[in-house]
Amino acid sequence: MSDNIEELLKAAQEAKEKAYAPYSNFFVGAAVLSGSGKIYSGCNVENISYGLTICAERNAIFKMVAAGEQVIEAIVVTGNTEEILPPCGACRQVIAEFSRPDTPVYMCSKKGDRQKATVSQLLPYTLSFHEVLGHERRY
Repeated sequence: MSDNIEELLKAAQEAKEKAYAPYSNFFVGAAVLSGSGKIYSGCNVENISYGLTICAERNAIFKMVAAGEQVIEAIVVTGNTEEILPPCGACRQVIAEFSRPDTPVYMCSKKGDRQKATVSQLLPYTLSFHEVLGHERRY
């Protein structure tokens, strides 16, 4: 993994430590590298009304968008799991909204195992606002 990815992993691991997961004890951290080279991190935040829970990936992406950016160059997801942790389906769709098909997604375990996939590998039939409505992509 490149230096940027190592920085992303560190940011994701630090965010994971701040996760609010009193109901599941499932702690997740994510970090995105934006088009400007800035890193945005997020953690999962649960709610007793579980549908209101937000995943770490979307938390990080929404922070990026709130900061005025709209392009993901890479994303790292890590959790307190023995196996690598892939993004859920909802997060895959949100990642695809702000990524190219070849954008790398690094999935990690608490043991340090890592696996890389592209957005198109994780979500081969993505729903794309830009393709559906014919708008230009941001990248």
